[in-house]
Amino acid sequence: MYNYKCKGTCSTSIDLEIQDGVITYCKINNGCRGNTQGVARLAVGRRADEVAAELKGIPCRGDTSCPDQLARAIESYPY
Repeated sequence: MYNYKCKGTCSTSIDLEIQDGVITYCKINNGCRGNTQGVARLAVGRRADEVAAELKGIPCRGDTSCPDQLARAIESYPY
């Protein structure tokens, strides 16, 4: 299980597992509960590179957001 520490968002961290390029587990900790749970559920079962491409750069507070932080977590995932 990879734990990514979020920066600049209400969410504090993201728990992530990727196997064979597919997200198998995603939990965004803290933040706006409904939104973070929804984003996490939509990510599971999809190709990690596709999810990162769709979510990267979405702003909320300043120049980042919980979805953007998920994209960054995917990009920094230690394969």
